[in-house]
Amino acid sequence: MHTPASCPQRGEIAQAVWSLRREWFVVAVFSMVANVMLLAPTLYMLQVYDRVMVSQSEVTLLVVSLITLFLFAAMAFSDGMRARLLVRIGVRLNQAIGHRVFAASFARSVRDPQAQPAQPFADWTELRQFLTGSGIVAFFDLPWTPIYVVALFLLHPLLGWVAIGFALVQGVLAWRGHHRTVAPTEALAQAQAKAQNYLHGKLRNAEAVEAMGMLQHLRQRWHGLYARYSERHAAALGLTHRATAWSKYVRYVQQSASLAVGALLVIDGQLSPGGMIAANVLMSRALSPIDQLVGVWRGLVGARSAHQRLAQLLAEHPPEVPVRGEARLQGDVAVRGLSVAAPGRTAPILQGLDFQAAPGSLTVVLGASGSGKSTLARALVGVWPAADGGVWLDGQPVGAWNPAVLGPQIGYLPQDTALFGGTVAENIARFGEVDARKVVAAAQGAGLHEMVLKFPQGYDTPVGEGGRLLSGGQRQRIGLARALYGDPALVVLDEPNAHLDDVGEAALLEALRQLKARGATVFMVTHRAGAVGLADQLLVLHDGRMQWHGPRDVVLARMKAARTDGPSTAAAPGTAPALPA
Repeated sequence: MHTPASCPQRGEIAQAVWSLRREWFVVAVFSMVANVMLLAPTLYMLQVYDRVMVSQSEVTLLVVSLITLFLFAAMAFSDGMRARLLVRIGVRLNQAIGHRVFAASFARSVRDPQAQPAQPFADWTELRQFLTGSGIVAFFDLPWTPIYVVALFLLHPLLGWVAIGFALVQGVLAWRGHHRTVAPTEALAQAQAKAQNYLHGKLRNAEAVEAMGMLQHLRQRWHGLYARYSERHAAALGLTHRATAWSKYVRYVQQSASLAVGALLVIDGQLSPGGMIAANVLMSRALSPIDQLVGVWRGLVGARSAHQRLAQLLAEHPPEVPVRGEARLQGDVAVRGLSVAAPGRTAPILQGLDFQAAPGSLTVVLGASGSGKSTLARALVGVWPAADGGVWLDGQPVGAWNPAVLGPQIGYLPQDTALFGGTVAENIARFGEVDARKVVAAAQGAGLHEMVLKFPQGYDTPVGEGGRLLSGGQRQRIGLARALYGDPALVVLDEPNAHLDDVGEAALLEALRQLKARGATVFMVTHRAGAVGLADQLLVLHDGRMQWHGPRDVVLARMKAARTDGPSTAAAPGTAPALPA
């Protein structure tokens, strides 16, 4: 028997399922016991009608009844244990795969902002519930259909052939239902996800929608998306209802047909009345798993589609390889031939950037809106991969570093400061173990400490999801403190002073001085001239290319000369702010 390690062709989900093969075997054993015990009612009917009623023996009735009660108890025990074991399997599967779904979904969202972050979790929930719910039980019960058919053959061959005939009819219904519901079910899932994502996106900006009277127009667009979802839902539901209706029709015909055939055999003296009733029960039980499959077919199709999407997601984002040791980042940054394109786009935003930054230096990045400054910031911290060239940290490509090792040594403040539901201290500590000394040090470095002390609960004050309970300046200063937490060796700040007042600006400049003093490598994207005086080198971008780069005084002199020489050699309007020489 092969182990998951010896079967690399298996996906992660298949390996996780295979790793629980002992548990699945026990489920199969309990299913066997439960299905065998289901013969007890049939045997009881035969004994009552053909033995007790003839002998008029109360003792025989008592003994037969006690044996049947014991068999019923064994069946109930097996059903209960099977259900408990399936719940335990669900927990084990979630422990094995849940964290991978989270990590892969997060990685895809970073690489592709248009991705649907909630879809993988919905897919995993659907797949796990199918694997541990009534759907999988039907598959465990299905192999026992031949046992009941054999019992019918023992009663009379004609009853067995009738059961096989109805089983074939139900099998054809299940096969047709599969081929007719796959495409509508997948289209329904896509339409539902699109409508939900559109709605959630608008709810995140409810204040702007309400203030500017956009609700009516957005409602019309949402109504169009929801109408398409409703149409596809109706189509898929209609197919399911038709399949269920035909399945019920076949089941009712089967029940009547089995009674009719049994009655003919009783009239001909080939079967006893007890055998006729027992045959009817046996035939219903024999065809029940197939009927259950028809009922759970939509769930099977959905689970299969969910598995395909999850398998593709996990394959595209393999697990991180553990790195031995804790490599310490020194902060030596080298950018060589860097070209970066936004996820989902082929045209590069940045092209052919080459520069270096040494530890203890401050590089100020200037340029007009849309020139690629934020893209460069994302590339420096490894959020967006390079289409060509790359970023090297201490001589290693940024993608070669383990994020778990590199992340704590990087401070990053994105242009859109993202805080998360929790306290001020938890946000500054990056939701790891809160080290009070480091939290206070980071807050003091960002000039935030005195402000936090004025909050109702100090560092334990909740910020709300997205920091909605704070002002823009407060969010930005908490984001700066988070970037400074743990004394990172590389700090990348994207417009850190966009929402700061004069006090906040002064605190930012002091933080930059402290970072340089302790040897951190700092990149700062800005439109303001305040930090230029502290810069060691300037990098000016224009249309995704490096227009000027070098020591601060040299670049300032070149910019001043370009403006003096006139429009023919000057930078494009808005390339950089008018800076003093």
